[in-house]
Amino acid sequence: MRFDQHTVVLLGRPDDPPELPLDAADRIQQAHLAHQAGLVEQGAVLAAGPFLDGDDPRFTGFAVLSVDPQMARELYANDPAVSAGQLVARVLSWQVPEGVLRFAAVPVPTAMLETASGD
Repeated sequence: MRFDQHTVVLLGRPDDPPELPLDAADRIQQAHLAHQAGLVEQGAVLAAGPFLDGDDPRFTGFAVLSVDPQMARELYANDPAVSAGQLVARVLSWQVPEGVLRFAAVPVPTAMLETASGD
């Protein structure tokens, strides 16, 4: 059997994130979404999104990338939420049977307002 290999990034909360005023946290979240949308536009991120109602609240999101793990580390080191200490990016390689996953190009949110609108 053949396998496809993808790079996966698990985003999570650090054990001791810096305390930020709400407006600063909102700006960082906006910048995080814009950064993520940019990675989608570049073709580096194939799929991404937040976790909802998970068993472990430390894990907040997941992304599947088309780049190797080292490049994923570099891309997420530049994520504003990661560089601000609000998120931690954990990078893994993931294998699935060849052809089991297909990724379609769809619009992704670039701002928090888009995530709240439900459109």
